[in-house]
Amino acid sequence: MTTSVEAGVEAPEPPAFIDPRKGAGGWLSQHVGTAIVCGFLGYILGHWLGNYIGSAYPYIANSGQNSLTDFLALLFMVTGWLLGIGALNYPLAKIVGREAKGEVQYTGWTRYFRYNLDHKVVGIQYVVGVLLFFFTGGLLAMAIRTELLNPTVHVFSADTYIKIVSEHGTIMMMMASSVIVGPLGNYFVPLMIGARRMAFPRIEAFSLWTFIAGYFVIFSALAYGGFPTGWTGYAPLQTQAGPGMVSYLFGFAVISVGMMTAGFNLAVTIINYRAPGMTWSRVPVFVWSIIATAALLTLASPVLTAAGLFGLLDKVDQTAFYVTEHGGSSYLWENLFWFFGHPEVYIMALPGFGIVGEIIPVFCRKPLFAYRIAAAGMIGVALLSFFVWQHHLFQSGIDPDMRPLFMLTTELISIPTGFIFLVGMGTLYKAKIRYEVPMLFCMAVYFNFLIGGVSGVFLSDVPVNVTVHGGFFVLSHFHYTIMGGLIFAFFAGLYFWLPKMTGRTMNKKLGLWHFWTMFVFFNLTFFPMFVIGMLGQPRRVFTYAKNLQTLNDFSSIAAFCLGASFLIFVANLMWSQFIAPQKAPANPWDSLGLEWQTATPIPAYNFERIPVIMTDPYHYSEEGAPELADFGHDPPVHASSFTARTDPNQYE
Repeated sequence: MTTSVEAGVEAPEPPAFIDPRKGAGGWLSQHVGTAIVCGFLGYILGHWLGNYIGSAYPYIANSGQNSLTDFLALLFMVTGWLLGIGALNYPLAKIVGREAKGEVQYTGWTRYFRYNLDHKVVGIQYVVGVLLFFFTGGLLAMAIRTELLNPTVHVFSADTYIKIVSEHGTIMMMMASSVIVGPLGNYFVPLMIGARRMAFPRIEAFSLWTFIAGYFVIFSALAYGGFPTGWTGYAPLQTQAGPGMVSYLFGFAVISVGMMTAGFNLAVTIINYRAPGMTWSRVPVFVWSIIATAALLTLASPVLTAAGLFGLLDKVDQTAFYVTEHGGSSYLWENLFWFFGHPEVYIMALPGFGIVGEIIPVFCRKPLFAYRIAAAGMIGVALLSFFVWQHHLFQSGIDPDMRPLFMLTTELISIPTGFIFLVGMGTLYKAKIRYEVPMLFCMAVYFNFLIGGVSGVFLSDVPVNVTVHGGFFVLSHFHYTIMGGLIFAFFAGLYFWLPKMTGRTMNKKLGLWHFWTMFVFFNLTFFPMFVIGMLGQPRRVFTYAKNLQTLNDFSSIAAFCLGASFLIFVANLMWSQFIAPQKAPANPWDSLGLEWQTATPIPAYNFERIPVIMTDPYHYSEEGAPELADFGHDPPVHASSFTARTDPNQYE
């Protein structure tokens, strides 16, 4: 079989097809620098406008806290940021009835600092963004563990400590919600389904820059004095908090808009832009995980947006959605927050499952065991995740008669999760495993998630939950499921796909050092917290019983070593990609995935000829297995059921 790249055939550029190499055209050269300047000017304008409006209302001017000013400053800052990066050029031109200016072509490294319509550029921009957020959240974690080295000698005051904990949790949760969907989902989904680009490139780029703006809004809470609520933002603490709470609420609203648009775009792309022959039974398991996640993003994120806006109205306009003494209800926030918050756990976990399911057949040289069960398990998890949120409210005083129902639904969700886990075990069974760095991270995901999953069964049981709720046992469980699952899977994906993304190979020896230090010190950090929690230490409290100091010191020292392990990854990344780069082979892992069947570097349109999919990508070590795809047809392929997916003119 000969691809168009190998044959030297250059397909003509479709006339109505948006060139993904182009960015936003507008009234000036727009990039991150102009976005920062416009965001700063917007902040000043919003702050002035808020003070001007507030001065006309005595109840605001005399309150000592003008939340309206804070809100307008942040709102104008985000608007200025999006204007400065060029995200609003196209819609604003359409709104005023003018023809939008054509996109300006950008090449070279500068395109990564601009509003770009190429899903591959957006994916790499996401990689940099989530690593930055992870780094800042990690520094806050180091501050937390420094404080917990001693139960009585304090580095921070109680007020400062709870604000550090709150900022750490919020940044990490919002970063984790896009840590795989943003970088790897946007980059590889079109490649894996044989598409030339995302369905809505402008929406894709908009979701990225909105996500980054939301991070800056949440991080600005530190400048406003922070917020003391933890990452969950519970009322009545929320309504009693200072101006940093406005950053929290508005930041959640901004990020949820980015999550919602990203999920919608991914879902439309997967449903409508699959290559000819890619039936649902041939869709890669990573794509199955992304479409399940996209459904959660699209349906759950608006609830968080509404919850944040209600809280902003309480702070800015003195409404009482969450103020019990004025007719509102703090339970309303808890229900809205966790109706989003528990699907969010699977927004983070499902893409990790997809990455592992995609990688392990490559290094086991076996077909993925029970592929359809894996896909069904992901859809089952996505569906059931909307029916378990109140297990977070067992201690809140809700009707006790509701507890058995949500205990049952929480137990039920372990069934499709178990399906996904067993698919991996079946693939590993009797396999001749190649223990490359990506595979080691995948094995760690199963180890860590097993511990997190088993501890989660305890927490779904009402009597145990009542006993350990609000303690370090819950904290340890959560980190095992999210960090132990999601972050390890993210690094597995990076090590696996970076040779395709950059054309440069990562250093294997440094990769092994990174894996073993991260795996060992992760477990040494968080496993003792199960014991600490069972012995009664509560979360978010900066003092504790003296008999727990040894365990806390052990956990803190391990946490510092865990943080250092990420520096090994940064060193590996800088060395292998910039200082001493080595060209990667075209397909270093001998993968059958469609993303490896195109040239490296990847052409602007991914595939010069739309592939016709012949089978699924998991026929490893099978004699007489069919070729994955046929690249010999010029688009469009004249098949009635696939015309809209293959005709480039339909992509606009």
